Amino acid sequence: MIEKNVKTDFSPNVSEPVIGNGTYVHPLAAVIGNVILGNNVMVAPTACVRGDEGQPLHVGDDTNVQDGVVIHALETELDGKPVEKNQVEVNGKKYAVYVGNRISLAHQVQIHGPAVVMDDTFVGMKVLVFKSFIGRNCVIEPGVILMGVTVADGRYVPAGSIVKTQADADALPVITADYPMKDMNKGVLHVNKALARGYLTAAK
Repeated sequence: MIEKNVKTDFSPNVSEPVIGNGTYVHPLAAVIGNVILGNNVMVAPTACVRGDEGQPLHVGDDTNVQDGVVIHALETELDGKPVEKNQVEVNGKKYAVYVGNRISLAHQVQIHGPAVVMDDTFVGMKVLVFKSFIGRNCVIEPGVILMGVTVADGRYVPAGSIVKTQADADALPVITADYPMKDMNKGVLHVNKALARGYLTAAK
């Protein structure tokens, strides 16, 4: 389902999702309102990308949004004025959620804005990201909670971790050549781009 958001007392603008070339949104997924999906994005069944409260929501090229993923955000406008604390800035533009290029959001991930996930990062199953910034080339293992922190480029977060202080985030381990999940994202990206192409071809 791809549809416009509704006009509300906190947001008078009605927006329609922008869908890039080669991007497939499954009929059982929901993409609503002020959402930008890049090229070659796969949005799987039961995923929900809902840009009707905090907006816009951005998902970059070659990224996959797997089954049960939720991307949503706190309101970015109130009484006609921006709520700056709920906005993030990337490359000079403001967003409620920014998910970059070549990212895997695995099953049941929640990215709740304000939040940023930068390029070439893998986010494992049932991860919650809220009021946080994740750098490039990171691995967030399954079951992690990140709240109010910045994760530097090239770090991994061990499965089940709850990271709520910047001191804990700064102490996260660096991805090294012997880290078992260092190449996980490449395979997941390949599979999901192939699925998007296949579903689009089958739908014709």
